[in-house]
Amino acid sequence: KMSAPMKIFSSQNLFKKYRYLHAYKHCFIRTVMSESHDYDLVVIGGGSGGLACVKEAASLGKKAAVFDWVEPSPKGTKWGLGGTCVNVGCIPKKLMHHASQLHEMSLDARLNGWTAPNEESMKFSWPDLAQKVQNHVKSLNWGHRTQLVEKEATYFNAKAELVDKHTLKATDKNGKESFLTASNVVLATGMRPRYPDVPGLLEHSITSDDIFWLKKDPGKTLVIGGSYVALECAGFLTGFQYDTTVMVRSICLRGFDQQMAGLIADNMAAKGTQFLWQTVPERVEKTDQGLKVFWKEKDGTTKSDVYDTVLLAVGREPQTRGLGLEKVGVKIDDKSGFVIGGHNKDYEQTSLSHIYAIGDILKDGPELTPVAIKAGRLLAQRLFNSSTQQMNYNSVATTVFTPLEYGCVGMSEELAVEKFGEDNIEVYHAFYKPIEYTIAERSCDQCYIKMICDRNGEETVLGLHFLGPNAGEIIQGFAAAIRCGATRKQITDTVGIHPTTAEEIVKLNITKRSGLDPTVTGC
Repeated sequence: KMSAPMKIFSSQNLFKKYRYLHAYKHCFIRTVMSESHDYDLVVIGGGSGGLACVKEAASLGKKAAVFDWVEPSPKGTKWGLGGTCVNVGCIPKKLMHHASQLHEMSLDARLNGWTAPNEESMKFSWPDLAQKVQNHVKSLNWGHRTQLVEKEATYFNAKAELVDKHTLKATDKNGKESFLTASNVVLATGMRPRYPDVPGLLEHSITSDDIFWLKKDPGKTLVIGGSYVALECAGFLTGFQYDTTVMVRSICLRGFDQQMAGLIADNMAAKGTQFLWQTVPERVEKTDQGLKVFWKEKDGTTKSDVYDTVLLAVGREPQTRGLGLEKVGVKIDDKSGFVIGGHNKDYEQTSLSHIYAIGDILKDGPELTPVAIKAGRLLAQRLFNSSTQQMNYNSVATTVFTPLEYGCVGMSEELAVEKFGEDNIEVYHAFYKPIEYTIAERSCDQCYIKMICDRNGEETVLGLHFLGPNAGEIIQGFAAAIRCGATRKQITDTVGIHPTTAEEIVKLNITKRSGLDPTVTGC
């Protein structure tokens, strides 16, 4: 309760006139009126998750705003609203993945009755494709901005930092600072590529932040890393007929099923991608011939080669530094920088009850665009529409867009063995041949499926892994069934669509334990 003098000092005109000054300086009037804020919700980060959250809040009639700021990469690359997925991730990656497959498809066409150019006469233009990809990305940037206007959500192209628990400082491109307050804050700043401490690597390499915005073709390329980003980029570069090598320190696709990872690497090698296994970069030097990369082999010897482009893809790190989190009391992991959530049984809630984190920056969460989008929308519904629905992070499907696509949902075989024990799981598997491969006589050596089941009870499906054409389209439907607790019998009782590769999943009947040949024969 305020005394009469306090009521005078907190008059509407006085508060409006000095609102930002008082918010920043933590003055008396700001303290008295702690429940009055400029926005119901402010989101820091204009990626897929942040935009989904702020749009949902605005559609519920709340005053909502989003801050988006892109620090240029060391090479100076920057982009518009939409975050990693739209600008330097999923969207341009999938477009280039598709374009790279057209070369092989055109060769197949001649074997399927079409009069088509021979391989020698086919020409690929990186600048032409890159420009078309960038044009599409820019159209998506504009689409996000118009959607924010339509939903009456405010967009700030500025860098945001918390100065106290409810106050944010915004710095625009000209260095101008302003201040505002919010009842709720959502952190959605995502991740950026990590640069290891290797001499010359920062100065002379590019990352996924840069490759889709290159003006000239990358030429002979060394991809450093065994991540999904590394393999996807190496895959489409090989498809464009560039001399491409992948340098792998230990294993590919850490965290994914390792049998599937091995098959992916085998398939890429068969298509022309070269691999340097168990090697680490020592230094990069710029020469008249190009970028000379020195690396250490497993036996300790040093080797080198010259490349036109060095693409670094050894992992990503959360963008949580510089947000003022430590200052206001938001707990983050000291080593990794990830935000620690899970407070009050809310996975996205941080150590401060009104500050939340969604997407890649959340510790131990799946680093996937659709996860961030879903989590953002559900969070807005809980905050402003009395919903109690939490995000379900279990059995989230994903696809790695390597030349032979890999889709999966649920546990890897390694994780299932670790959790249940080898004697308590059953693995059904099959090598199959897509009908599209028959006339063109494509190799199907790595087209493989496996279903991991709990051996006890009704054989609940723990994980499903599919390596083959259109894996993402196929695994999406099965993911719904597996999230509902499908058993192997329910899957195999389903009548397949013939002739498709997806039907091979409902026909799985040979176990690894049996030792029988899992190669599919017949129609």
